[in-house]
Amino acid sequence: MADTRTFEDVRNMVLSAHKNTGPKEKVLFYGNWAESYEQDSAILDYSAPFLAAECITSHFTSEKERAIILDVACGTGLVSRHLKKMGFRHFVGVDGSEKMLNLAKKTGLYQELKQCMLCQDPLPVQDESYDVVVIVGALSIGNVPVAVIKELCQATKLGGYVCMTTRGNTDNLEYKAELEGMIQAMEEEKKWSRVAVTVVDQWEKAVSEHESGYITGVVYLYQRAH
Repeated sequence: MADTRTFEDVRNMVLSAHKNTGPKEKVLFYGNWAESYEQDSAILDYSAPFLAAECITSHFTSEKERAIILDVACGTGLVSRHLKKMGFRHFVGVDGSEKMLNLAKKTGLYQELKQCMLCQDPLPVQDESYDVVVIVGALSIGNVPVAVIKELCQATKLGGYVCMTTRGNTDNLEYKAELEGMIQAMEEEKKWSRVAVTVVDQWEKAVSEHESGYITGVVYLYQRAH
């Protein structure tokens, strides 16, 4: 029964993902995880979707009801669900997993959903079209290459916002450094400017053998140059 899942079950599921290195295996993994994904996220005490939504909401100055949000690696729709509660209304979702997209469709949150393998297929959206582009959870080792953030920036309207998250667990430190290097390089190139970078101590429960308690995480919010 799904409702008897334990932390150990979820931990084993997450650790098995790291063994699937290829993009196709990754999509298959997320497809298999789709049905229990939200429940497992709750077991892990995974706070990133709420924290990203909160960060966007606290800095967004235009009319929320009119803003169009691009939710990249949207999964089952956790981030957009929080954003809707906070006053946003228009969502377009992109994900690599058809099963995840099917569940996202059932929420009724999204005006449009598109399947796309990030960094393999071009992002299936027009440049400079979105008031906010958000990516939560996918920017980590073994998931999406850091280069995707250039596409996210391009999809954002001039003056719009890009919100990104990553984990601070030991296995992800090299990826995190690479991500922050690219974020900074794009800032130096005047592509965007920093609005907020928030380090969170209790991001989610640790699942690796060499960590216990909670791992840290970071929410980055950048504004595209006018």
